[in-house]
Amino acid sequence: MTFATTDLCDANEDKLGTAALAVLPPVFISLGKRQAFAGPARTLKVHEDNVLVRSTLETAGEGRVLVVDGGGSLRCALVGGNLGVLAQKNGWAGIVVNGCVRDSAELNVCDIGVRALALHPQRSVRKGVGERDVSVSIAGVTVRPGDWIYADADGVLVAGQKLH
Repeated sequence: MTFATTDLCDANEDKLGTAALAVLPPVFISLGKRQAFAGPARTLKVHEDNVLVRSTLETAGEGRVLVVDGGGSLRCALVGGNLGVLAQKNGWAGIVVNGCVRDSAELNVCDIGVRALALHPQRSVRKGVGERDVSVSIAGVTVRPGDWIYADADGVLVAGQKLH
């Protein structure tokens, strides 16, 4: 799939700022080999605990984008190199983390796209607490399971359906 978020915004200007199309604030760093990626969202809501992140990435990604609402915590990483390899192996297009990631050198060689708020060397706790397939808020934008995520060098879009 070839796209540019700028072109998608221009072509769908009437939908911008609604549930049909929103732009995530430009607060994310970019990692992974895929500068651009898109796919339907699978959502998680967790807090400094990545057990659900791992168990979700162990499933077939089928070109989806895992959207992890970590509450914007900057106290530990929710995704690292091992999970990047797992996401690549299982066919995930990308991961958007409202929180931190680690192992940047390892993530950068994975054939996925990753967006996160920051890097942090500390791993998360592992209690298995969180919610799967729920509406989440990422930097003030609601992401629902099945929404389409489009990410490239210019930004990250959340669309209520696949854009053409």
